[in-house]
Amino acid sequence: MVLMVNKGSLETTDQGFLVKASDWNEEVAERLGELNNIPLNDARWEIILFIRHYYMQFKHLPNARVFTKAIARELGEDKGNSRYLHKLFPDGPLKYACKLAGLPKPPACL
Repeated sequence: MVLMVNKGSLETTDQGFLVKASDWNEEVAERLGELNNIPLNDARWEIILFIRHYYMQFKHLPNARVFTKAIARELGEDKGNSRYLHKLFPDGPLKYACKLAGLPKPPACL
């Protein structure tokens, strides 16, 4: 599949994840947000940038439980809980944070 951003096209998987994480930038994230009906606000950006940093640091994606705990450690308990994360990404916090961050689909996500 192809994602059109401005005048360029980026390759995506059949589920809309970028094939190459290096293609990502904020415009790409905004476009992915539009296509997934997830308008990007400061709270969502915080989680998107968090998961990008996590992936670059550890070279892998966490499972949902580790993701939530890592957010709690880094950003506080008020943000590191599933209730808060589901308000931001109702259809799956880890899956959609990764998608909008230009990262691969997490292995445990359907």
